[in-house]
This record gives sequence, C-alpha cells and structure tokens, in this order.
Amino acid sequence: MLKSLSIANYALIQELEMNPCRGLNMITGETGAGKSIMLGAVGLLLGNRADTKALFEESSKCVVEGSFEIGNYGLEQFFNSEDLDFDKECIIRREISPSGKSRAFVNDTPVRLETLKELGKVLMDIHSQHDTLNLGDGAYQLHLVDAYSESFTELKAYSGAYSDWKKSKKSLEQLQHTSLELKKEADFNKFQLEELSVLQLQEGEQSNLEDEQEILENAEEIKAKIQEILSQLQDEEFGALRMLSIAQQGIGQLAKLAHKFESFQERFQSMLIELKDISASLEDEDSQVEVDFEKLETVRERLTKVYHLQQKHGVDTVEDLIRLEKDLADKVLKVENLDEELENLENKVKAAEKTLMEKAQKLSKKRNSVFKSFSAELAKLLQQLGMENAQVEISSQEVAPTKDGIDQIEILFSANKGVKPQPLKQVASGGEFSRLIFAIKYIMADKMALPTLIFDEIDTGVSGEVALQMVKMMQEIAKKHQVICISHLPQVAAKGEQHYFVYKDNSAAKTISKIKLLAGEDRIHEIAKMIAGASPSASAYESAKELLTD
Repeated sequence: MLKSLSIANYALIQELEMNPCRGLNMITGETGAGKSIMLGAVGLLLGNRADTKALFEESSKCVVEGSFEIGNYGLEQFFNSEDLDFDKECIIRREISPSGKSRAFVNDTPVRLETLKELGKVLMDIHSQHDTLNLGDGAYQLHLVDAYSESFTELKAYSGAYSDWKKSKKSLEQLQHTSLELKKEADFNKFQLEELSVLQLQEGEQSNLEDEQEILENAEEIKAKIQEILSQLQDEEFGALRMLSIAQQGIGQLAKLAHKFESFQERFQSMLIELKDISASLEDEDSQVEVDFEKLETVRERLTKVYHLQQKHGVDTVEDLIRLEKDLADKVLKVENLDEELENLENKVKAAEKTLMEKAQKLSKKRNSVFKSFSAELAKLLQQLGMENAQVEISSQEVAPTKDGIDQIEILFSANKGVKPQPLKQVASGGEFSRLIFAIKYIMADKMALPTLIFDEIDTGVSGEVALQMVKMMQEIAKKHQVICISHLPQVAAKGEQHYFVYKDNSAAKTISKIKLLAGEDRIHEIAKMIAGASPSASAYESAKELLTD
C-alpha cells in the first residue's frame, strides 16, 4: 500500500505531501484544483513518460517520491531478478531535470522505466478514462475473464506452448524459403560443382604445374646446357674435375711440407666434394628432363582450365577454388537433404501445434466455465448500482491461435428491459460505462493482490442511492485493499476514513495547488459546501453531519 506521497515542482504543485490510510481515502476539491495533476504525478512513479512542460519552476527539477509497504506481496523474486535491494518498505522516486532528463530510482538504485512499469503493475491499479476505452476491447475483456477464472496456470502453459509453436513455424518458414532459393540455384550449383570436381584439384598444384610447364617449354635448351656444363666439368683431359684433382695433389704435397697448409687441403677437399655433387645432380636432372610436347600440351591445358576457373569465380589460387568446391558441395548436399529436413520440421510443427491446441482447449474450457457466473455476478452488481434491468452475456467463438489463446470473446450488455444485449461499445453510455468498470473492479478486487486501487471520479454520472451503494462497495473493497477515491459527490466523500481536500492558493504571484487533511469542523464545512455551494446553509451543515455520522 501507499504509505506516503511527496510531490515537488510538478505542474501547479510547488510542494505537496500526503499520507493515505490503509483503508478508504477520499480526495475532493473544485474542478481544476489539481486532483488529476496528483494522479499524473503518481503515474510518474508507475513508469509513465515525463515532460519538462510539467515543471512548476522551469529552472528546478521535479521530484516525485512514494513510499510503499510491500512486505506481504511476494515481490522478493522480482527484486532479485532486477538486482535490487528488497525491503518491506519500498521507496520509488522519479526526478525530471530542467533539461528534460528523467531518472528513476527504487530504494535509491537507478532503474529503467520498464522495470518501474513492471513494479507499478503489482503496486497500484488506477481507474481512469483509459479503462473506459479499454472495456470495449476484446483483449481487455479476455484478461478480465482470465483474472476471474484464475486461469493463470493454464495461460502460462499455453503461452509456453504458443512460443514453442511460433519458433517451430518460423524455423519451417525459413527453411522453406531457403529450400526455394537453393532449388532455384540447384542446377547451376551442380554444373559449377561438376566443373570443379572433374579437375580433382590439389593444394599446391598450381605452383607445381607452373614449374613443370617452365621446364617442359625449355627442355631442349636445358638438356643442351646441362651437357655443356657436364663436359666442362668431366672432360678427361681439360675438365674442371680433372684439373682440380691435379691441384688437390699439389696441395697435399704442400701439407706434407708444412702443417700450415693442412687447412687448405681440407677446404679444397670440401669444395671438390661439392662440385662432384653438383655434377652428379646435373646428370640426374638431365635424365629427368624430357622433350615431351604431348606432356607440355597436357600441362598447358590443365593450367588453362585452372586460370579460367579462377577468373570465372574471381579468385587467385587453387586453394580458393577448393574452398569454393566444398561450399558448392555443401549446398548441393543440403538441397538433396532438404526434403528430409523439411519433413522433420513439418512433423515438429505438427507436434507443437498438437500440444498447443491441447493447452488451448484446457484454457478455453476454464474460461468458458465462468462465463455464466461472471455475467450473473456483474449483472447483479449493476442492478444494485441502479441499473435494474441490466443484462450481461458473454459471447465466444473459437479462432486461430493467438498469444492470448483460441477464444475471441465479447461482453454483451443491455440496460433496458426487452432489449437484446449488444456489444458494449455499441450500447453503453458514459455513465453506464463508469458503473460497469466499477462493478468489474469490485469483482476483481478479490482476485488480485494489488495493494492500492485508485478511482478517479468513478462516480461521474451517478447520484443518490446509486452513489451510496457505490461507496458501500468501496468500503467492502477497502477491507482488503487500500482505496483512494477522487469524488465530487458529498455522500461518497463523507464515507472515507480520511478526507483530503485539494485547493488552489492564489496568494502568491503564481497559482499553487495544495492539499490538506480534513477533520472535525473543516470536514463538515467541506461536505456542506459540496452539498450547497460556497455559502452552505444551516440545513446543509446538518445534512453534512448526518452523512458523516451514518
């Protein structure tokens, strides 16, 4: 419940504080005094958007703070999930700076507006004109039926099944789209894959082919040059190896004459071994080099195919072509396996849909089971609220699954005898809507764990006995919930446990809205004014006293 509310620098409010009681609180005041402004400030605590135009003084920040008693409402898990400190007394604060920046705090910890909205949903229920508009909406009506039938377990199970079904459907639709695209490309991909696969490309192949082509193209010259070099090295009379062997003998003789020349002998020996190895390697190369024009043509053709494919696919290496071949093979394989994969996904969607419909039927059955009792209870309350001939029915039809189930419902209403009930938005007047909303709030009060209910001029368009019946029902609600009611009716205002009076103070240069808690003679005077105007008569005072003592 709301223990205290403070508002500073908001609209016509310079500074305001109130401490509503646990039961029924009444707020009265003349039109334009600032009652709705207070609700706007409360809305900020519930996560509504802020506007710098709402600042009383444009150079100062606006601060709205509410202290809530939340110990009995099972909010520990919510606070843990949002990484907030939990305490039985929760303080919510909104600040709006002159620059327009808005900040929100829960127990002095900054939070996002989404967090504030989620918390606000379980702290307060504010009746406003917006509720009247919602009442004609099918989704809102369905929410009321779910609350009345206490179908939240079934709704949660359905929501999970609906989410699984939607995910499965989305996966199937994506695969169907992919399948369509891949099948369009299938023939082309197969052609490209065959074109690459037939070459049986190997990593490093291109450089080897290019080296082989270079040798084959110059084979005759290479062999002639090798023979020339071998002749220069191996000639028996004048070859380099023959001459070096003679020189080696001389160096050996020098080494015998002086140890100093032994190192020369070793170095010469190493050089001679290397030269002989070169000669042997050249002989080996000569044996391998072939003048083979047919083989040269084969290498050229293969390289031409490689170069063509590289140019066609915009790549530079054989390795790029191999990767492309693998990618194409995967696509072709995927197309070949698509039918099986599609069948598996279709079966998964059917299974998810079967589960969904089972959950949907359970939810629908639970909803349908309360249509008559909900309609009868609502009609009975409306009759108590002065609509003696009120009739309420709920029409329902099964529709394709939505996030809310398979039920499309509509509350049908008639205020007149002999007139068949019609959809609310077609037949209910403003006053009838107000009483409908109030009756629904009364019914729902036992179904909700909301600490605080706020009624903003719920008694508009009613008077006399109807107003008295309405306030009696508020008193019933106030036994389990904190109720704050903004009213223009004296017979309603007189029944509050606390009575706050909102008024304009014009004593300064700028009009200010203020609030005060009325008691004793002040409260009698205010009720008398509500009965008879600014200058109430003695009889008005007596009537006021009578209302307060009844």
